[in-house]
Amino acid sequence: MTPEHAAWFSDTFEKLVANVGQAIVGKDHTIRLALTCLLSEGHLLLEDVPGTGKTMLAKSIANSVQGTHNRIQFTPDLLPSDVTGGTVYDQRTGEFQLRRGPIFTTILLADEINRASPKTQSALLEVMEESQVTIDGTTYPVGPPFMVIATQNPIEQAGTYKLPEAQLDRFLMRTALGYPDHHSTIHLLAAASHRNRSEAVGQLITAQAVTEMAALVAGVHTDSAVLGYVSEIADRTRMAPEVKLGVSIRGCMAYVRAAKTWAASRGRNYVIPDDIKDLALPILGHRVILDAEAEFAGASVDAVIDRILAEVQPPVDRVA
Repeated sequence: MTPEHAAWFSDTFEKLVANVGQAIVGKDHTIRLALTCLLSEGHLLLEDVPGTGKTMLAKSIANSVQGTHNRIQFTPDLLPSDVTGGTVYDQRTGEFQLRRGPIFTTILLADEINRASPKTQSALLEVMEESQVTIDGTTYPVGPPFMVIATQNPIEQAGTYKLPEAQLDRFLMRTALGYPDHHSTIHLLAAASHRNRSEAVGQLITAQAVTEMAALVAGVHTDSAVLGYVSEIADRTRMAPEVKLGVSIRGCMAYVRAAKTWAASRGRNYVIPDDIKDLALPILGHRVILDAEAEFAGASVDAVIDRILAEVQPPVDRVA
């Protein structure tokens, strides 16, 4: 990536943030994280209380990139075929016809994903990792671009199925929208008559442009010293006494991909240690699993990650 490419990428990224920000008021940081997921070809897990604008965020991003948007309300009786689709016998032609499920879209909102059974949750595993769906032995591509925005309600846990670690690891980031601040709340209340604010979000770039931007990110330079910094952080998560499961190699690779996008969004064609620090909590928070006794004693994932970042010294020199 040349400096000119980085400047164009940053300018386009900021326009996307402002465009989505018309609907999601006062949450620029979360919007940046969501767009970083999209341009890193990853997926986002929103763990938040109801009514904070999760659906609107998905619709606004889809509108901005001229893509399609589907929403699946996950329930205990939802079947895998309700997500992926299936083949239906057509009596007129005497052949089986593919009935595409809602997963064939640009932005898929999986609402309250932990309310579905593990069998239905597993219907997302293949498409999240490989951007393809296998139906009756035939593989169908999805996208690009393709992104899953899944939500979980951290308050109500009755009747839910905890996401397995393998599926959590397939989400590039986990974050939350949270409640707006006082000024943003007043702004939203003043426009309360407009229930669907995502309609105001116009098309900014094409879905093909998103694919090209994602390909451009691969050219962002990441020095070996920065890669060593990521590796050291991952090692510390595995050795921490409170941790039962640390960051996987897949998590480390996702970390580097996201850091490249984050650097490009800042107008740089190289990654610096601050990019790694900025993304530590949203990328590592759901990958670090605490020991039950440590969690009962009051330990938290955020505190463990903060301590590791304080202990591991960031590189100051390039590796020749």
